[in-house]
Amino acid sequence: MSTLLLITFLLIAAVNLTYFISYFSFASSKYVAPSPSETSVSVIICCKNEAQNLNSFLPSILEQDHPNFEVILINDASLDETLEVMEKFKEIDPRIKIVDVKNNEAFWANKKYALTLGIKRAKYAHLLFTDADCAPQSKSWVSEMCRNLQQEKTIVLGYGGYVKNKSSFLNKLIRFETLLTAIQYFSYAKMGSPYMGVGRNLAYTSTLFFEQNGFANHLHLRSGDDDLFVNEAATKTNTAICDYPSAITRSVPKNSLKDWIKQKRRHVSTAKAYKKKHQFLLSLFYFSQVLFWILPVAILFTENWQILATIFSTVLLVKAILYYKSAAKLDEKDVVWLFPILELFLVFAQLGIFIANIISKPTHWK
Repeated sequence: MSTLLLITFLLIAAVNLTYFISYFSFASSKYVAPSPSETSVSVIICCKNEAQNLNSFLPSILEQDHPNFEVILINDASLDETLEVMEKFKEIDPRIKIVDVKNNEAFWANKKYALTLGIKRAKYAHLLFTDADCAPQSKSWVSEMCRNLQQEKTIVLGYGGYVKNKSSFLNKLIRFETLLTAIQYFSYAKMGSPYMGVGRNLAYTSTLFFEQNGFANHLHLRSGDDDLFVNEAATKTNTAICDYPSAITRSVPKNSLKDWIKQKRRHVSTAKAYKKKHQFLLSLFYFSQVLFWILPVAILFTENWQILATIFSTVLLVKAILYYKSAAKLDEKDVVWLFPILELFLVFAQLGIFIANIISKPTHWK
């Protein structure tokens, strides 16, 4: 029995190791910036009850050094003073356009409906998306992201990180999960099979949006305005990644485990609409992660413990190198030192989220 368990663990470890070795396609790559471009850009921010965040973070968008851009602010039927804050900023900056969306019976509380109205209002063909609680980490964010929209590249995947709180374990967990997700979607894009992006830092062209009929194929799903659109529209040739430090955005993470789990339940619920090959590959990776941490418990006190320890340590070493190299690129190095604990916690948190989503549907878009 112990031999069978060891063989099973060997297979699982091999699968897990294969994934992490493949992720070096991103971790070991060097970012080569395209030639500077002064193309005109429409920055689009969809807001629902974001009055406070707009006051805090919108100035960092307006202070961008890019020579020609507009800011489309979408008020998605907010109940707070979001619209008033937008109008205040518009009075002092003519680059701002406001799209005031009222609840529509057919598209009640559907962010994709609001985003579509904002995209139709955009003056320029190059669209750059972020959230109301996000702050670019430099004044060249717009330029760095959109310089990649050249020739056949019509989608640019950026990194949307979170503000650091080094004294908070939850903060480290959230940033570790965000780092791992970025490693995956950047790596898949590098390997020619892009599958998702994050709306906190994502660019694409309006031409591509309308060629795809916008969000029509997944409009019935309230989440997924970012990852489902990319999953549907991205190809080996039309997608670029931008992991340059000055192109990073950061937002304020959830400060309670309950709120974070609620957020992740929404995100995870869209994966069932991914292309089948991506569903399979991501599911296989997750289950290899679960079993990589569970099986050693059953083998540890057998005569095979030394073989187990050697294999387990080897895989952990590869993971540590991968996480460190990726974290160095994305300025998240402080989470690397806790990665075994964070990974273990994340694996079982995701299992709980998966089970919770089977039992009941998650809530959506505020």
